[in-house]
Amino acid sequence: MRDGEPVCPLCAMPHARRVAGAPPRTYYRCPRCALIFVSPASLPSAAEERAVYDLHQNSPHDAGYRRFLSRLCDPLLERLPPAAQGLDFGCGPGPTLSVMLEEAGHRMALYDPFYAPFPEVWQREFDVITATEVVEHLHAPGDALAEVIARLRVGGWLGIMTQRSDLVQDLAAWRYMRDPTHVCFFAERSFHYLAERHGLSVSFPRNDVVLMQRLRS
Repeated sequence: MRDGEPVCPLCAMPHARRVAGAPPRTYYRCPRCALIFVSPASLPSAAEERAVYDLHQNSPHDAGYRRFLSRLCDPLLERLPPAAQGLDFGCGPGPTLSVMLEEAGHRMALYDPFYAPFPEVWQREFDVITATEVVEHLHAPGDALAEVIARLRVGGWLGIMTQRSDLVQDLAAWRYMRDPTHVCFFAERSFHYLAERHGLSVSFPRNDVVLMQRLRS
């Protein structure tokens, strides 16, 4: 926090300005990367997060959930080499995208700070890393995504699913902002910042899907 203006948790730019958003929290938008993020005072505790996540009932046996995840899975499968080694980052209590990719012949590891806390994955490199409905939960997205990208091989793919704030006309009415565990909201410019910062290409095959390929180490 600097003079009452919090530093952006994605790009570390100071002078974020308040922006209207879903009550009752206070929100700021970064002038450089366009990330919208909640006031640090509004960040939930780990216990509060876990209580919400434990309510999730996602499962690989749920056909509707598989259809939802296919929005990311299908364009990824068009790009991956055979038998890719992957990581489902933030897999949650019912890993499903990893199952779908394994069914297509790829090998997947899991990581989630609550449900799959396997630190050994950070010693490996991967051809693909997925983060479905994850980045909006990150309290320090700049640090967390830098660590994720560092685990990608050159040529590897990072696949992200998240709703984008720049596609929303009325932030105060946006249901995505009303989830107390959603604390940062990416715009297209946020992903372009990440791409430039870490040597990635970036494309948006669907409104809530981002594909990033690592071009250099």
